[in-house]
Amino acid sequence: MDKRKNNGGHSTNGGRKSKAEEQSLIEKLSPLEPKAYEALEAALNDGKDWAVKLFFQYNYGMPKQVVDQHNTHDINTFNINDVFKIK
Repeated sequence: MDKRKNNGGHSTNGGRKSKAEEQSLIEKLSPLEPKAYEALEAALNDGKDWAVKLFFQYNYGMPKQVVDQHNTHDINTFNINDVFKIK
């Protein structure tokens, strides 16, 4: 039996909205766009941290994250007997 319907996704979010629903939301919010820009500008002028962060993330993208990958094991000193406790 095909059980792919049980894989992945979150049952709480109901999935992605249809294109029609997205377009409807865009049409409802579009008239508010100038107010949103004014609010962001006011927050930037007030030096709000969240506004500065939002501005830079949308204009320049998120900074690259660096992951420190120090090797804790050296392949030259690896011993399979230590892993399985073989005598």
